Amino acid sequence: MNAPDQCFLPDIQASVDTRQLAIHKVGVKGLRYPLALRDADGQVRHTVADIAMSVGLPPEVKGTHMSRFVEVLERQRAPLDASGVLTMLEEMLLRLDASSGSIDMAFPYFITKKAPVSGVESLLDYDVRLIADKREGQRAELSIEIVAPVTSLCPCSKEISEYGAHNQRSHITIAARLRAPLTPEALVRLAEEEASCEVFGLLKRPDEKWVTERAYDNPKFVEDLVRDIALRLMKTPEVAEWTVKSENFESIHNHSAYAEISGVNA
Repeated sequence: MNAPDQCFLPDIQASVDTRQLAIHKVGVKGLRYPLALRDADGQVRHTVADIAMSVGLPPEVKGTHMSRFVEVLERQRAPLDASGVLTMLEEMLLRLDASSGSIDMAFPYFITKKAPVSGVESLLDYDVRLIADKREGQRAELSIEIVAPVTSLCPCSKEISEYGAHNQRSHITIAARLRAPLTPEALVRLAEEEASCEVFGLLKRPDEKWVTERAYDNPKFVEDLVRDIALRLMKTPEVAEWTVKSENFESIHNHSAYAEISGVNA
């Protein structure tokens, strides 16, 4: 087929639909794509994201142009920060001729941590999700979600035992709708500071002693974890709405302990 013939290929997706049913979300999902992110210090972090992109479709339009979502990703752009993700959303809406839509990016995010005594450095991975969303007639909004592994030690076990106390690894999930940019590091730090102790990728023996004693001196129920983090989020001006979840993978039971709390900041 020569180039001029391509001009006459029919565009069925752009034809008129007579069923008069608007579609709230239509697009692509399960799209794995390399991602470059700029952190609070200006450093560029590389990862691979699982991406979903969608737009709202008017009732009179038969279909959206799926290839255009990938075209938006393929554009050469600087490493993304909060404003860059919102800019990408606006580009997508313009390219798809849509007034509502969302971009959802889920990816592993690596943070370099120093052991508390030896200072040895190691990477620790966190699950992060960024969602840029624009509804009909409203401004675009950005939400962020992080999952941070921490240590929790049972206050009851410590109180009733002559020695020792059972402890476990916990996953703290913080989801926040933002009114101003906030980095994954900031939310990770908040979660770790309110846990019995944070976890590390690499520890020497003096570090192991430190984290063991730190957790023992700072026992927390699963309820304590979500309440203490909620109090911090209520005082975080960048956050408009939030949810905190904690799942404690119990060391003395074959089930998890779980707590969840949500709120809206004035």
